[in-house]
Amino acid sequence: MSWSKVEIAQRAAKEIEPGSIVNLGIGLPTLVADHLPADSGVWLQSENGILGMGPFPYEGDEDPQIINAGKQTVTIVPGGACFDSATSFAMIRGGHVDLSILGTMQVAANGDIANWSIPGGRTMGIGGAMDLAAGSKRILVLTSHQTKKGKAKLVHRCNFPLTARGVVSRIITELGVFDPKGEGFSIVELAEGVSEEEAREKTGAPIV
Repeated sequence: MSWSKVEIAQRAAKEIEPGSIVNLGIGLPTLVADHLPADSGVWLQSENGILGMGPFPYEGDEDPQIINAGKQTVTIVPGGACFDSATSFAMIRGGHVDLSILGTMQVAANGDIANWSIPGGRTMGIGGAMDLAAGSKRILVLTSHQTKKGKAKLVHRCNFPLTARGVVSRIITELGVFDPKGEGFSIVELAEGVSEEEAREKTGAPIV
């Protein structure tokens, strides 16, 4: 047994300090917005120009002009603000984002992250990933533990083009919670029904 995508998002929400400013990357990280306590005081930032992004709207309540960086319709909480992308990236590059939650293609045992290009595959551009990885105070990664072909995403060293070096502090997958430790990964928590042996088998670097 392992965690579902929803359970990964729920576990990630527990990593967010009350009152912090958080950026949610495209894909799995966007689910985290639905699991934040209403009284957490967390402000979600989107690099396309929102501070105070709320959860996904109910069906029928969508506003096509209110979208996140992945072009999904979202909501804005009371007191939220919209601004141009130059202001948004000034906020990111100025170190005002406390936590960025990103997806990845690979993350290395030394904290390197590669999340924008697969060699030989289609390249859409790096977008804001490099700015978020370099400018945020903390980086949390949400990802499947392996690719659809069964290759490890948690690896000793990345062989995909890097987004940033040594920035990842924690990874949450369907198998559990892991921290990069230089030469391998440490287990913080395992999902119910997941053994340490399974985690070792599916990780491309030592479990230390």
